[in-house]
Amino acid sequence: MSNKFDTLKHHVDNSDSGSGDEDSGPNITDLGPIEYPPGEHRLQHSYCLWFSKRPSQIQGSQGYSQVLRLVGQIGTVEQWWALYSHMVRLQDIPSHRDIHLFKKGIKPMWEDPANKKGGKWVIRLRKEQAGRAWENLCLAMLGEQFMMTGNEICGVVISTRYHQEYVLSIWNRTASDQVTNGRIRDALKRLLNIPPSATMEYKTHNDCLKYGASKVIPNNALKS
Repeated sequence: MSNKFDTLKHHVDNSDSGSGDEDSGPNITDLGPIEYPPGEHRLQHSYCLWFSKRPSQIQGSQGYSQVLRLVGQIGTVEQWWALYSHMVRLQDIPSHRDIHLFKKGIKPMWEDPANKKGGKWVIRLRKEQAGRAWENLCLAMLGEQFMMTGNEICGVVISTRYHQEYVLSIWNRTASDQVTNGRIRDALKRLLNIPPSATMEYKTHNDCLKYGASKVIPNNALKS
């Protein structure tokens, strides 16, 4: 029987081999129009799944765009489950890798026009909690469980960091809209059943650009 968790296997294996980006496949950024087979249940939005290995140093947006790999795209419920069922198991992905599920047409980059005025809720979870939370977060976005926020949601990310910690984040368009950001926070707590021990904070993409995503950012708004 073939390994059904092999969709990201090529990217994960090559990014771990030290062979360099040139061996990880062409840097495709668009797979063209999405097909909607008859009888399948169409999602309200179409989405793209991306994979990236976080380098030790990134030289601006052009450098980061080179480490992004577009894995697949979905427009129906059936296409999502077909893609998801063939993904590498989360616990088998090495540290410092990111999986991004974003609306088609939006790249998972701070500088993208849909993201540049926005921010993200960041949730740090223990490794054993992250898999279920990531699945629930994807399903909540695909199932329009954030409808009260309008078209604010851009995408979601799972980041494998250290052995015992993973980072979930949900990106939205307008960092200055604290009312909507508060609604996203409340929905996350309700939908993901976030444990009290989890750390949750909001970061603007502008601050991430200035201070770095992993550094402590002063004057964080809307902490949980």
